[in-house]
Amino acid sequence: MATKGLSTEEAKLRAERNFAKVEKRREEAESALEAVRAEQRAVVEKTVRLRALRLAKEAADAAAAALAPAEPAKKPRVRRAK
Repeated sequence: MATKGLSTEEAKLRAERNFAKVEKRREEAESALEAVRAEQRAVVEKTVRLRALRLAKEAADAAAAALAPAEPAKKPRVRRAK
């Protein structure tokens, strides 16, 4: 046993220190996880915003193309041999 030869107070102090270390690691892990989740939320929100902008631009371009007069087809250039 790891506490063999230790007094009751020393064993209690060691156990409390170990508990504090475990608790600190747990809190750090929760904090890191929350940071990752916040970053993921930001990416999703940005993606949604950019998609909405792209769809609006595509709709505006389609409307403008529908209103614009059709351009006459260009005649292909014929190159003459020298």
